[in-house]
Amino acid sequence: MEQGYRQSGAGRERDRRSADKGEGLMGTSSTFDGPNNDRPLVPTFVDDSDRDVGAGDDAGDGQDGADGDSGDGEPAPAAPPLPPPGAAGRFTAPRANFTTFARSGGTDRRSLGRAVSGYVRSSMGSPRRAAQRMGTARASGGNVVRMLQSVQANGIAETLRELNLTALAGRPIEEVFAGLADYVCPEDGSIDQGIARNAFIETIADLAEAGITDIDGLTSEQMTTVFELYVAHTIEARICNDIGTKAVALPANPAAAQKVEDMLHDFIQRGVTDAVARSGSNIQTLSPDQINGFVTSVYEDAFQILQAMGDAEAAR
Repeated sequence: MEQGYRQSGAGRERDRRSADKGEGLMGTSSTFDGPNNDRPLVPTFVDDSDRDVGAGDDAGDGQDGADGDSGDGEPAPAAPPLPPPGAAGRFTAPRANFTTFARSGGTDRRSLGRAVSGYVRSSMGSPRRAAQRMGTARASGGNVVRMLQSVQANGIAETLRELNLTALAGRPIEEVFAGLADYVCPEDGSIDQGIARNAFIETIADLAEAGITDIDGLTSEQMTTVFELYVAHTIEARICNDIGTKAVALPANPAAAQKVEDMLHDFIQRGVTDAVARSGSNIQTLSPDQINGFVTSVYEDAFQILQAMGDAEAAR
């Protein structure tokens, strides 16, 4: 957890196999140098309107008036009040239950249920607040949807041309998506952005296993699968970052450690899939004005479902 987020065992194993073969990320055999200066840095599918600004972010860029003016003579809008601090010890019980689950080598499903439901209910306060905690991931999730829509509607060649990434045309889907990572999840050095970006990379690693190999032939179902994988990886990383930073390394047996990670991922993936199904939305037909609301509702419903799933496991 040195980087503030984790990579799943499956992802680490995939990267290890690639390294053994002398390959780069996701089996990429060549490097990507980025766009030229004559291209816009932000593609049409990127939207920053849903990104959260935390108390530690810069208050401005040095262009506004020193007395709080917005730069055009109008007073700058007042910053929203910071939320009250959470209750002391709100992570204690979920962490203890997650540790018990990890020490069991993935056999103690009751402890897994208690850890997840306790995290949503006690650590976060509610599914809605848990979803709000995913502000950066939600913003990048919207970019994932927009990128998929752009590729499906315009073709990957046109999408790459607009970004001056034509060198990636005809390359395997994993390499193409890796080239788009800087636009979908731009890095800013924060832990939250690291979680979002790592989740997108994990999603790329899962494409082949999900049967998604033809980027120009993306179906509506495959678009949904990509989005579900991304959301599940972000929630998994957020939970592990909050309550599992030490517990995931507890099993001495590598097979047991892998089982712990696989069970957690599968548990979260089921909740996310149910949340997307509950929305009744078709990613392919979402309007630009609907995307952010759709992504937010999926995260909130996913945490609500995960809390219920956790309670059910704990009661067995």
